[in-house]
Amino acid sequence: MLLPFFKWCEASVFGQTISNSVYLFPVVEAMHLLALAVIGGAVLVVDMRLFGLGMRQQSVARVAKGAQPWLVGSLIVMLITGFLLMTSEAMRCYYNLAFWLKMWSLLLAMIFTFTVRRRTVTADAATVRFFTEAPAVSVGWLGVPVGMVTSFSAVGT
Repeated sequence: MLLPFFKWCEASVFGQTISNSVYLFPVVEAMHLLALAVIGGAVLVVDMRLFGLGMRQQSVARVAKGAQPWLVGSLIVMLITGFLLMTSEAMRCYYNLAFWLKMWSLLLAMIFTFTVRRRTVTADAATVRFFTEAPAVSVGWLGVPVGMVTSFSAVGT
């Protein structure tokens, strides 16, 4: 079902241009990793406030609202650059288990972030739910860099 899409991606202008360029893949990869770092920072600053480890003068909801544009903007950049990187070696990605682990982790992290986490950090009494919801706030995002490291080491072989 997805195999024709992956074949199309690799044969596309994007895939061919990136895979045939000496510098384009590293530049796009750097942007991708920078976006991942910004996402990590946006998630971390809210989680630290949720755990009561900083910015105590501001509510969790206010910190989350301030971090939201960084989270969404860097997620958009990460998705675009990730797609571009995938097109350059789409068939390798298709057959790479670590790539699929990364994609599922990313999907679950996004669903969690924009549902459960959003509800937790925007509630007025978010700190009351500290012991029930806070420990799981960032767990979904951990699979994304783990999957990335694993997929790069597997693709490079």
